[in-house]
Amino acid sequence: MTKRIVAFRRLNERHLAELREQFHVDYFPELACVDDPGFREALAEAHGLIGTSVKITPELLDKAPHLEAIATISVGYDNYPVDELTRRNILLCNTPDVLTETTADTGFALIMATARRVVELAEFVKRGDWRESIGAAHYGSDVHGKTLGMVGFGRIGAAVARRGALGFNMRVLYSNASPKPELEAELGARRCELDELLGEADFVCVTVPLTPETTHLFGAMQFARIKQDAIFINIARGKVVDEPALIAALETGQIRGAGLDVFENEPLRADSPLLRLPSVVALPHIGSATHETRTAMAQRAVDNITLALNGERPISLVNDQAWKQRT
Repeated sequence: MTKRIVAFRRLNERHLAELREQFHVDYFPELACVDDPGFREALAEAHGLIGTSVKITPELLDKAPHLEAIATISVGYDNYPVDELTRRNILLCNTPDVLTETTADTGFALIMATARRVVELAEFVKRGDWRESIGAAHYGSDVHGKTLGMVGFGRIGAAVARRGALGFNMRVLYSNASPKPELEAELGARRCELDELLGEADFVCVTVPLTPETTHLFGAMQFARIKQDAIFINIARGKVVDEPALIAALETGQIRGAGLDVFENEPLRADSPLLRLPSVVALPHIGSATHETRTAMAQRAVDNITLALNGERPISLVNDQAWKQRT
């Protein structure tokens, strides 16, 4: 029997062709809603799912009685009920590693853009307002030699810190992570409590995964503890931040600026107060958005789902317990 895969979003013809060599593929490139009748009909026969940016619920899983594995084209998996998938013996695979460096590039680009006011001053030039040499009102701040506070110190956090420490001679603090002695030795990083980090860092960069514990990790209390001239960077998940609290901190000058690639609700509304603040650099969730990386992520997901449906352990498995239950 040929197994069936339901694919949605972000797959090119080469990846689809690779899947179709072994499986029947139902493809929904423009899936807007999980209530799509065709999608639900395909789920009823699906052995595998591959795609991204769709929230999978237990109710949806009830519509897929043959499902064996899901391959998300992302590192984050907060759209998936991991415990429920494990209970049902469904493997969940993601795509770490392949997007680490690209996402770290985005994080450091936000650090540079906010510190040197790149977007604000580029618009200043485009408006024709540059008529004489700029003065102190338009000065930015240095990045080299400053203190970088990493909230989260996994693959991406370490990659951002490596750029700062080795490329810009930055002092690195990190919190909300287990001790990382190898990175401490390599980068001179120091582990500390979050409150201490907030009080010392010139740049606070968030890279934690979204979990119940990290939801709204940053609220009014945390922003009040950040140095007044510090810049806040979020390349993690939007819901890690209480957005109204961030807006208030920026509007009152409690913090100097923010570089944001993620938001509580995406796409960001055009009337968001964040877009009225010149001290904010806002990007449309482009962390891993390069041709090379998105292609590599999709390939990892194709490899994962292929291995899983052929009874082999996927490369990147989120719920290891589901695999152990099979063996």
